[in-house]
Amino acid sequence: MQLTHHTDFSLRVLIFLSLQDKEKLVTIDDIACHFNILKNHLSKVVHHLAQHDFIKTVRGKNGGICLLRHPQSMLLGDIIQAMENKTEIVDCEKPACPLLHKCELKEVLNEAKHAFFSTLNKYSLADITSKPEQIKTLLNFNSL
Repeated sequence: MQLTHHTDFSLRVLIFLSLQDKEKLVTIDDIACHFNILKNHLSKVVHHLAQHDFIKTVRGKNGGICLLRHPQSMLLGDIIQAMENKTEIVDCEKPACPLLHKCELKEVLNEAKHAFFSTLNKYSLADITSKPEQIKTLLNFNSL
């Protein structure tokens, strides 16, 4: 399974926000600069993250975004499932496969998909940001 850019960018946004002081508002411009991602793409990502209650958005002159929940409570599998539009590995109905009702492949692939998300849910956002100083150095946080 390959994650979409949307999901990849979502994880980057959450990582970036987890490195901030609690409830510090960050702008999309800040994140775009550090990851070299177009603001238009990030706006869509931020909107989707807010819809799923991962982040809080504040409009206005002094607005921005911040995490809505503690990083320890954000499981990676849950984040990825929320951000991916489609998590089915194969679509046996379009075009219709003649083996549809007798094939065991989809069941095996679904089992693998559940194992994939189960493994990801053993880890939280806090787990992947456990070395914040190293991440801040890589993201050149001095320029914030």
